[in-house]
Amino acid sequence: MAKEIERKFLVADDSWREAIASRTRFRQGYIVSLDDRSVRVRIKGEDAATLTIKVGVGVLVRDEYEYDIPVADAEELIATAPGIIIEKIRYTVEHEGFLWEIDVFDGIYRGLTVAEVELKSESDQPALPKWLGAEVTGDRRYSNQHLATDDLSSELCHAIQI
Repeated sequence: MAKEIERKFLVADDSWREAIASRTRFRQGYIVSLDDRSVRVRIKGEDAATLTIKVGVGVLVRDEYEYDIPVADAEELIATAPGIIIEKIRYTVEHEGFLWEIDVFDGIYRGLTVAEVELKSESDQPALPKWLGAEVTGDRRYSNQHLATDDLSSELCHAIQI
């Protein structure tokens, strides 16, 4: 079983774009969304898809199981997903030994930009890049699962002054 250990931040400016290592478009929906678990289907680009099961209520750590699935199956599952389909481009940036994932949202969340850093242990203390804004780890409003189940676009877009 894999553990997901991550911290999440808003992004204050675009200076991270100078260090982009990769770029991938994502579309994802949630087949199951409960307080302590979720089942997500994600299409990465046009030729890869995954089914991910996350279990746990921890702010920093959850159990995570991820499996490759055929894109055609993912398309069918996304079509049945209740709620909002999340659309975003994920960029990766390396900073002082840690890989940061910067999600630039599209669709109803256009303008929202969030950075995550995956940690190997809860005690990791990555150097925080200057382009980070407020930490939102544990703030449910910024979890993809919550964004997909509740339309928070007006609240979040107002908060980031779009």
